[in-house]
Amino acid sequence: MTDQAPAIEALLTVMAALRHPETGCAWDREQDFATIAPYTVEEAYEVAAAATEENSAQLKDELGDLLFQVVYHARLAEERGWFNFAGVAEAITGKMISRHPHVFGNAEDRSAAAQTAAWEVQKVGERARRAEHGTLAGIATAIPALARAQKLTARAARVGFDWPNPEAVLNKLAEETAELRAELPVANPARIQDELGDMFFVIANLARKLGQSAEACLAAANDKFTRRFNAVEAALAANGRTPSDSTLEEMNQLWNAVKRSGAEK
Repeated sequence: MTDQAPAIEALLTVMAALRHPETGCAWDREQDFATIAPYTVEEAYEVAAAATEENSAQLKDELGDLLFQVVYHARLAEERGWFNFAGVAEAITGKMISRHPHVFGNAEDRSAAAQTAAWEVQKVGERARRAEHGTLAGIATAIPALARAQKLTARAARVGFDWPNPEAVLNKLAEETAELRAELPVANPARIQDELGDMFFVIANLARKLGQSAEACLAAANDKFTRRFNAVEAALAANGRTPSDSTLEEMNQLWNAVKRSGAEK
């Protein structure tokens, strides 16, 4: 294995220079944890997109951007006297060794399912050591709401608070849909938000019961909509038209034609 330390040191040196109180970049000197956090989330999504597309050049670039975010946060922490990048690396290394005794210790080899179960047990212990008590403790509030809903329901299900089957969740979804429908004539924004939120939460629960990722399902639906709408626009453009000067009926006809033909795939 080649020595990777020089590359890491060079990156840390660049970060220190950017944050230098006198000679650093004015923008970088002004940043703090709160202002950098949105960029961190954005870069994580871009890594996920590049990985899904298996685009090696883009993945390398996006991983670098995400690594820079880690280095940025570590530098901010170091300036406050909390920890540095080495501390971050040491902490995750220790955690991974602890969570894989079948690899780094004397424990028996585990199947993927057994490792998942053991992982969850260990995370419960880690949360207890951090004084995070309660079934739902430790679920980050900053993750996308749909993904968080699925994590919340999964955590509750581990202690028996769960629907018996997907059909029961579908019945609950029908109930929530009826409640939203009842609120529409009243047009109370707060009530509509509440009922619509309940529907999203139930849908996230349904995805979990079906063994699906709610985020992945919605991402796939977004991509499908994009492809189909682009195909509708292309069909209109072929006749010198745009959606703006077309009727909804015309666009629906094109949409259904694209859907039947599968031409957008």
